[in-house]
Amino acid sequence: DIIVLACYPEACIEWLEAHAQALADATDTDAIMGPVVIDTVGVKGIVCERAFELAREHGFYFVGAHPMAGTQYSGYANSRADLFQGAPLVLVPPAVDDALKLELLGQVREMVRPLGFGKFSVTSAAEHDRVIAFTSQLAHVVSNAYVKSPTAQVHHGFSAGSYRDLTRVAHLNPQMWSELMIDDADALAFEIAHLIESHGAYSRAPKELIEALGAYSRAIKDRDQRYLENLLAEGDRIKRALDDEVSH
Repeated sequence: DIIVLACYPEACIEWLEAHAQALADATDTDAIMGPVVIDTVGVKGIVCERAFELAREHGFYFVGAHPMAGTQYSGYANSRADLFQGAPLVLVPPAVDDALKLELLGQVREMVRPLGFGKFSVTSAAEHDRVIAFTSQLAHVVSNAYVKSPTAQVHHGFSAGSYRDLTRVAHLNPQMWSELMIDDADALAFEIAHLIESHGAYSRAPKELIEALGAYSRAIKDRDQRYLENLLAEGDRIKRALDDEVSH
């Protein structure tokens, strides 16, 4: 009834391309609705563009989806049954007639009901990526850059909740986040530039933070995923080391 693609963006596209005909064969053209494919990718533009195209060509159903929940940890060992309890789910339907669109959205909502999502939002792929660059990706960049200040090495005994909240997502999966950020490069580059300009206007921003943000910005503007992944991996390594010092 439902197929959930929980992969990185390019992997989702590759799977759909490899299995498009099988999905078409599994779709009963005499039924009101066949199986529905959704994804869980943190960017929608690059995935939905190709997925909607494949769905039209082969006659299956695809709805873009992004569960707005997660932690700084990755992998099956860090999964938990209540991860999506009360969380929002953003849905991006295809450009079909209103009756079919409502049917698709209703079917997806019913199928994911056992996961306990608290709110459903419907939007376009472009609007999703524009907003998510600010609400998610920028937060990870800032946190990852923040821990690179030399002051982070002497923060013990001087930090509490605000430090923990700001640095939590400095610990991340560099491979996944670099791919997501490059796929949303224009929107994220805009948000970083706005942040740098805002800080510069008050001239109190730590020099190290502005320089670090500039490095991320260059990598994103140049679509240099390898450089961006290295920058994110460096911040992740520093965050892990800082946390290890506290635990010991």
